[in-house]
Amino acid sequence: MSTATVLHTALATVGGVTADFSEETWWLSLIKAVFIMLFLIVSTILAIWAERRVLGRVQTRPGPNVNGFLGLPQLIADATKLIMKEDFWLKGAEKFIYLLAPFITAFSSFMIYAVIPFGPQVSIFGHSTPLQMTDFPVAVLYILAVTGFGVYGLILGGWSTHSTYPLLGAVRSAAQVISYELSMSLAILTVFLASGTMSTSGIVSAQERLWWGLAMLPSFLIYVISMVGEVNRLPFDLPEAEGELVAGHMVEYSSMKFAWFYLGEYINMFNVSAVCVTLFLGGWRSFILASFWDGFNTGWWPMLWFTGKVWGVMILMIVTRGTLVRLRYDRFMQLGWKLLIPVSLAWFVIVALVQGYRAFALGSPRTLLLILAVIFLVAMLVLLLLPSTDGRAGTGARQVDDDVVTPADEIDAFADGFPVPPLPGQSLPLSPRAQRRAGAALAGTAVAATTAVSEAPVQEGHDD
Repeated sequence: MSTATVLHTALATVGGVTADFSEETWWLSLIKAVFIMLFLIVSTILAIWAERRVLGRVQTRPGPNVNGFLGLPQLIADATKLIMKEDFWLKGAEKFIYLLAPFITAFSSFMIYAVIPFGPQVSIFGHSTPLQMTDFPVAVLYILAVTGFGVYGLILGGWSTHSTYPLLGAVRSAAQVISYELSMSLAILTVFLASGTMSTSGIVSAQERLWWGLAMLPSFLIYVISMVGEVNRLPFDLPEAEGELVAGHMVEYSSMKFAWFYLGEYINMFNVSAVCVTLFLGGWRSFILASFWDGFNTGWWPMLWFTGKVWGVMILMIVTRGTLVRLRYDRFMQLGWKLLIPVSLAWFVIVALVQGYRAFALGSPRTLLLILAVIFLVAMLVLLLLPSTDGRAGTGARQVDDDVVTPADEIDAFADGFPVPPLPGQSLPLSPRAQRRAGAALAGTAVAATTAVSEAPVQEGHDD
């Protein structure tokens, strides 16, 4: 046994990891790596086809979903277009970084599945090995690190072009990832506490009796919302909003350089879906079918359950894109910083208290955790339904920067030489056209009143 294999086995046995890599060889790892690459590429092609078909059905409209047999010729046409399209280079761009950025995005997207377990121990060519390329005690932290590294591709791609709209898209990407990775990380921390390990195979083993998505429903909901923001999908696709930034950081890219960004985006959808399944939906385990026959959780069957769960999360993101509209940017950031992060922190404290109860009271925490989850969700629902107290919807005065501002206050939008939007409670003066319309309406009202008075019957008086 080689030194690398011994080290790999030692790392895999620390922190409650159940995967056994003692019989792992270099050619087995190579086979797994090639399989992961082919799996992601084929899944991306199927995802593009499925998204068009599903969106066409959800929105009741024709389109590429009816182009040829099942819409499949459209995929061939798109691939041919990307390959044969002119590959231009910007004269003023940082050429090395301009070329490197799409490769960073695509390369980092392929690295996540290295620690995702597809199934239990199986026999491959006489060697017992888990259906997982590798695992170690901090595998989920590795996922977060690679995800953060992939953002550099978006930022560098927008900056290297020395163009305005790509730079705005890159800045939005940085702000969005920082905001929603915090809430996502806090949601994942609760899984660490409940499972007692950070390895992906250990977390799947901890869900043998109950999915963490059911036991820790707030964490699951926070993760699902955060993962949509993480992959820049509607309603959180602000970095590449077509109506505002014209594809964001990818504006100045074409041909295969654009295709690398496109490929990385769809693979990242599969990445966050696989992490969601692994951490919250029991991984490759099937509870319903396994209740009839234990063999459904052994051998190669679990790969089918894992793939089905991943596609279920993918369909959820596709349907979300077809039903929800893009958020306004300030509302989008407010959702992350003022709602998701505080709620994640509060739920993390609750889970920590439950774990302390289990450690010191020697009691089962599952019932207590479910009760606290219900109480937590009810409290959040009450807070969301409470009327707003910021005074935006009311007619009274509001305190802004120690100055009382009333709705009647008007501001000069061009006082500093550039347009400034009004603060809450302030209003802009009427435009010249609106002033003319208001004057005409006022004059018409005055004429109508005068006419009504002149046409009113006059009562004649009688002398005594």
